[in-house]
Amino acid sequence: MSGVAHINMTSVWTFAGVLLLPPTLTAVLVAVLYWHLAVRSWYRLQRVPAWRTTSNATAVILTCFATHQAMAFTGIHDMRAALTHDWQGFAAIATGIAVYFVVGAVVVIGAREHIVWTPTGLFGNWTDNLLELATLGLGALNALALVTMPGLALLVLPALLLLHRSVLVKQLEVAATTDDKTGVYNTAGWHHTAEREFNRSRERESSFALLMIDLDHFKRINDTYGHLVGDAVLRAVAEAIKAEVRDRDAVGRFGGEEFVVLLPDVGVPEADLVAERIRQAVTRIRVPVDTDAGVVTGLSTSIGVAIYPDAGSGVQELLDAADAALYRAKHAGRNQVVHATPVG
Repeated sequence: MSGVAHINMTSVWTFAGVLLLPPTLTAVLVAVLYWHLAVRSWYRLQRVPAWRTTSNATAVILTCFATHQAMAFTGIHDMRAALTHDWQGFAAIATGIAVYFVVGAVVVIGAREHIVWTPTGLFGNWTDNLLELATLGLGALNALALVTMPGLALLVLPALLLLHRSVLVKQLEVAATTDDKTGVYNTAGWHHTAEREFNRSRERESSFALLMIDLDHFKRINDTYGHLVGDAVLRAVAEAIKAEVRDRDAVGRFGGEEFVVLLPDVGVPEADLVAERIRQAVTRIRVPVDTDAGVVTGLSTSIGVAIYPDAGSGVQELLDAADAALYRAKHAGRNQVVHATPVG
């Protein structure tokens, strides 16, 4: 639902369950864990629907069953057997980690409401995936400790708490820099990213492009269909923009119906191509409406393009230049791309 990867650390226990328990008891373990999570979520938020917890638990159970099957295929069913087979046992556990990791990532895609069809949009970034691998590694060590010396399992807890704290810090950072309606950067988050990229580009003497994008006649949508449909349109436009840029490009919402995109290491020809792709992608958007109208179609955008250093020597100057180009696009009839006037 949130559009970003979420690591909840339960694989420390569920993967250990795969390595120690038969499939049926592993499913019971998952059910107990997610019942506990549901109670905590309800107590704190009181608005988490039961179907969401059930869906998450089912996805984890399917992942555990697939991992059980993969390890059975290697001929080593659990941690006890792995300890008697040296490197073959290590390979079986490594196979289990790989299967759990891949199946866990794939099985939830079909359940997601909003999907950005990029590697990061589908599976999270490198930090997310390394965190999941670290959690699975802790799960394997947890199982090893429980088989050899159960008291050592307590040593897993400090590492788990440290990882959990890092996840919470990251989630707070994301929440502080993300627009809650569209999932792209908010103004503060985008400015922070843009300033960092500006300093990098100045040091490397490289260019970057800045696109200012405004949805044409957005007020009509709100007046005709209501603000809930307007919010759905904004989300669809944000997704269309993200689908046409790279993972490293920064997409932000500057309030209302205005978006801004930072394109590192991009000159005029590439910026023109990206801006035109975005303009065309928005015209293809169809947003369902729960009225006789059916769907919202016929959307368009006006886009202003500014290139560093030609259109300005700082982020704010580039924003002003792109904004001026955007208004020229609107005054020229909308639904078009206009370049900022070079300075000097």
